[in-house]
Amino acid sequence: MKSSIPSFCCRCSSGLRSTATRSRRYASTSAPPPSASPKSRWLGLAVVSAAAAGAGAYIRSQSPSSGTLNQETFTKYSLVSREPVSATSSLFTLRPRYHSDGNYEVYEDAWRIGVWSVMFKQPQLQIGRDYTPLPTTAATSLSVDEENEGYLRFFIRKDPFGEVSRYLHSLEVGADIEMRGPQIECVIPEETQEILFIAGGTGIAPALQAGYSLLNRTTKENRPRIHILWASRLKADCVGGESDTAKALVPSRSWFSGWLGSSQSSASNPPAVAAVSQSQNSSLVVRELEALKSQYPGQITVDYYLDEENRFIGKNDLSKFIKSTDPTEDPQKRKLILVSGPEGFISYMAGPKVWAQGQELQGPLQGMIKELDLKDWAVWKL
Repeated sequence: MKSSIPSFCCRCSSGLRSTATRSRRYASTSAPPPSASPKSRWLGLAVVSAAAAGAGAYIRSQSPSSGTLNQETFTKYSLVSREPVSATSSLFTLRPRYHSDGNYEVYEDAWRIGVWSVMFKQPQLQIGRDYTPLPTTAATSLSVDEENEGYLRFFIRKDPFGEVSRYLHSLEVGADIEMRGPQIECVIPEETQEILFIAGGTGIAPALQAGYSLLNRTTKENRPRIHILWASRLKADCVGGESDTAKALVPSRSWFSGWLGSSQSSASNPPAVAAVSQSQNSSLVVRELEALKSQYPGQITVDYYLDEENRFIGKNDLSKFIKSTDPTEDPQKRKLILVSGPEGFISYMAGPKVWAQGQELQGPLQGMIKELDLKDWAVWKL
């Protein structure tokens, strides 16, 4: 059964074009069955929930104040700071140019639903790109007043071929940035109890969002879990990160080399990220992950993989979570695999998304994940 979530226009009256690679509409990763399966019905309900919640957020966003983030027009934000994370990535902190009390509800609705993004505009070329806000955690440097003022933070890599990312990295503090949203990228249904999130590079930002949204549902009776596998090319992005589970086997090549059709030997395997000295300063994203782990002990695990050290995500790393299903567990407690990162990473892990009739769809499940016995796991490509 094909299903979709709210699709927001990628063009405005000024002719803005989108260079974003994130999905606008989604389809099931399997072919449509003659009758809806329980998994299909589950995803369908998620879509309906997203549509209703998205409509509610839109209505509330139509405040007389021009500072309220909304899906139809671009709202001006100011660049408060740009903090380098590595040689190629930075943490951007923005606040609305004009104060609006409406932003609180707009943000909260989006956080509650699942994974969401906003579109940044590059005004000279009239193109846009979607970026994922980072959630507020114990490691966040934002004050209560800054949160109330509607501050948002973004982990953005400077792509040498990316017009929008290069534009953002060229801006001075205090510059205006226009953005539109929120756009719901993936609904996390209420009955979800476990997420396996496979992240490549800046795909860790949606992973943080998914963890924040899922774990905020924790009660005495409900303790959902999320397992994050984060693959990075640069050590600076994940310095200080220590893997939580047993050392994984090293596959014969990385997703990057596999996508390009070349191979990379893993005969020599330097110490993994877990061996990084704790005396070193942890990267910003690692601090965010550790803050979530401290807030929700026993409910989140993180494993780090680093191209620089020939440590890559392999099939055994995925199967150890998928095969850990408790036979006594309630079958109504759903399990979800999310994949986020560069196009090549997503294709290598789960197969490429496809375009049909002007929409970007999930496409058939392929790649490494298809080789696993998924049982009751659903798969979603971000």
